[in-house]
Amino acid sequence: MNAREQLRLLILAVLDRQPEHGYAIAQAINTRSEGLLRAREGTLYPALHALEAEGLIESQEHEVAGRTRREYRLTDKGRAALARTRRDWQAQVSAVQAVLGGQA
Repeated sequence: MNAREQLRLLILAVLDRQPEHGYAIAQAINTRSEGLLRAREGTLYPALHALEAEGLIESQEHEVAGRTRREYRLTDKGRAALARTRRDWQAQVSAVQAVLGGQA
C-alpha cells in the first residue's frame, strides 16, 4: 500500500467513527497515531475530493461560529471500501511481519 492509499484508509477510518471537517480529520490522524502520522493540507484535501468523487464519502456545508465548514461523512459504499482496505492492510502487515520474523 503506497502513501496515497494509506491516507485514504486513514481518512475512511476516522470518518467511520463520526462525520468530521478536514482539520479535525487531520488532527484525529495525528492524535491517534501519537504524532507519527500527519495529513498535510496539500494531500488531505485532494484525497477528500477524490473519495467524494468516488462516492465513498459525502460532504455538507455547515455554519459554525460564523464560518462555513464542510463536514465529511462516510457513505455505505465507503464503509464497504473501508472493510476491504482494512483486510488488505492487515494482510500486508502480516506479510511484512513474516519477513521480519515477527508474529502476526
